Amino acid sequence: MATRKSAAKPNVSADELKKYYHDMLLIRRFEEKAGQLYGMGLIGGFCHLYIGQEAVVVGLEAAAEEGDKRVTSYRDHGHMLACGMDPNGVMAELTGREGGYSKGKGGSMHMFSKEKDFYGGHGIVGAQVPIGTGLAFADKYLGNDRVSFAYFGDGAANQGQVYESFNMAAVWKLPVIFVIENNQYAMGTAQKRSTSSAEIYKRGEPFGIPGQLVDGMDVLAVKEAGEKAVAHCRSGEGPYILEIKTYRYRGHSMSDPAKYRTREEVQNMREKHDPIEHIRQMLIDGKHASEDDLKSIDKTIKDIVNNSADFAKESPEPALEELWTDIYADEIPQHDA
Repeated sequence: MATRKSAAKPNVSADELKKYYHDMLLIRRFEEKAGQLYGMGLIGGFCHLYIGQEAVVVGLEAAAEEGDKRVTSYRDHGHMLACGMDPNGVMAELTGREGGYSKGKGGSMHMFSKEKDFYGGHGIVGAQVPIGTGLAFADKYLGNDRVSFAYFGDGAANQGQVYESFNMAAVWKLPVIFVIENNQYAMGTAQKRSTSSAEIYKRGEPFGIPGQLVDGMDVLAVKEAGEKAVAHCRSGEGPYILEIKTYRYRGHSMSDPAKYRTREEVQNMREKHDPIEHIRQMLIDGKHASEDDLKSIDKTIKDIVNNSADFAKESPEPALEELWTDIYADEIPQHDA
């Protein structure tokens, strides 16, 4: 784990700290509720939870601006909530209901929001990386000063298409941030057993892409690194790599018993490195919030999550006719030369 920086005097306001606490806790509680619904049989198929990794996406969203794009893998619920997508629509999609973001046809692994510039969770390992590179190519072509975030894991970092994307992004100096969410176990194999080089962020060096290792359990460290990467991309210097060392508390998916690591290891991470508890303690120690303030935030989030579950349960299943819709685009946008 990367060394956690002392954040006794964070260069953020009390309101910003509260927002990061709120956003991370929303993801945590939402994922816990999703796990419950999965256990009840209301969520079918695969379900990959983001519990433990909340600081990664919340920190990077704090560094992003409106119009920036993001694309990720199938562990995507946290990314959707962090970029402002409606929890009701996300939960309804998890349960395969009409009120979901993909009308109940995508499920946990395949959601999309044009309004929030979220270009989907993708089930093929590493496939989102060239897509994120393509989004950045479009931004450079249009000259709109936008940045794309392409999220992938330590396991996907061994995919060949990742390095093809690195090369193209470097050649064309594309404004894309390659975000490696290194939760250290890929699908279930420890990084040290599957990866010849421990420092994945240095894999861009042959292409001239700078990289940085970040403590993914510290939202402020992630935000700081994200701002540096965003500034690099917006200045026209090309792509940037962030290897964000994080840790997932649950298995790869809900069907994974995670026997490849000990309970003691997971418990140690929860007790000593939890990203939400870290910010909570900062708020209390810095007198930025009282226990009652935090309880109020907790209650608000509990209500949001419970309402999303109720909305999902009450939303109807998609009609049979929906099998034949959304197959092709109705129109193809053209750029005016």
